Amino acid sequence: MTTDAAEHDAEPLREVPDAPVDGYVDEAVRARPATALRPYVAWYSGYRQRGLAPAVHRGLPSPHLTFILTLDEPLVIAEHPDPAQPPGSYPTLLGGLHTTPALITHAGAQSGVQIAVHPLAARALFGLPAGELAGIDVPADAVLGKLGPRLQEQLRSARDWEERFAALDGALLRAARPSGQVPPEVGWAWRALRRSGGALPVAALARETGWSARHLQERFRRETGLSPKAAARVIRFDRARHLLASADPPTRLAELAVRCGYFDQAHLAREFRALAGAAPSAWLAAEGPSAERFRNVQGGAAGAAAEWEA
Repeated sequence: MTTDAAEHDAEPLREVPDAPVDGYVDEAVRARPATALRPYVAWYSGYRQRGLAPAVHRGLPSPHLTFILTLDEPLVIAEHPDPAQPPGSYPTLLGGLHTTPALITHAGAQSGVQIAVHPLAARALFGLPAGELAGIDVPADAVLGKLGPRLQEQLRSARDWEERFAALDGALLRAARPSGQVPPEVGWAWRALRRSGGALPVAALARETGWSARHLQERFRRETGLSPKAAARVIRFDRARHLLASADPPTRLAELAVRCGYFDQAHLAREFRALAGAAPSAWLAAEGPSAERFRNVQGGAAGAAAEWEA
């Protein structure tokens, strides 16, 4: 199936010449997928950087699976969310939901496309529940087989970002298996948590599904990779860090804590240290909008990703 490239509504985050002087390149383009793919994918983020100082980035917990196809340099992960997983370089990567940051490095250049996949779409797109990827990163080829290298080659030969996004639309729509559905109770619980910003307690979710709290937690974890309580923490944190990075002037932390459902500013700070590995102010100084060091893996201060739309 092919799609109309005009459906992407591409949103350039920065525009630069294709061949700037002195070899410096800093490109970032975010786009929504074709309409038919939006039940599976929230957004595409294309990035290409050259001539930068070497840098380290924190790949933060988020409500989306991380699917990356690099264009030139491999993705270098110095520390995975699971500390038992050794560092490595990845031409392609598929990562599950997690509650601790990854540490990602580059030596001055990086390029690729990140695809933010809804966790409830893992069965349809990858043929397995997101729970099997919980807290780990794997080469995408290990899950997608030959599709990963073929798609990566299409992206490398494309003329521009719009053509790359159109190639992703076509390949992912052909790969999607609409029959790969999750239990409706889990789907409802996930969407309810997203709508509430992570504010609903497990007991309330269980009561609405008609399941026991224990059964809901088991099935929810199997499908998403996180318990409902952990998912609520990640959803709340993801909202808070996007609001923190996008506000101009910066939001006071006490106000941000109230807005995002934390008990107080101290609670917000503790959660930031646990999920981001840094205090809010330290993370913002290192990787907020004024830093502009990284363009991939939730880098920078791009707007919050779209909600699950199934």
